[in-house]
Amino acid sequence: MKLINLNYIPDQEFSVLGLVKGNTVQSKHIGKDIGAGFKTIVGGEIKGYTEMLQEARQIATERMITEAESLSADAIINVRFDCSELMQGSAVEMLAYGTAVKFK
Repeated sequence: MKLINLNYIPDQEFSVLGLVKGNTVQSKHIGKDIGAGFKTIVGGEIKGYTEMLQEARQIATERMITEAESLSADAIINVRFDCSELMQGSAVEMLAYGTAVKFK
């Protein structure tokens, strides 16, 4: 499955199948949250949250691809990610979305 963040594929004709998306809601356990709280005092990367967001992006992308495959898509164009906080400071939603297309 090709994932492209452009609105088109150069030199490729295709038909649009529709919007596809995948999402997940992730959180870290209390120990990671306490460690992150201390890290905000001294500064620097909060690796636990970085890892959490990387994992969330991967899961959301896989779910988006699965939805596109169910439509027999060859690619997903205009791929985007959105992240929003749920339950202040303890959970985030990661959304991956794009347009499924079939090559002609």
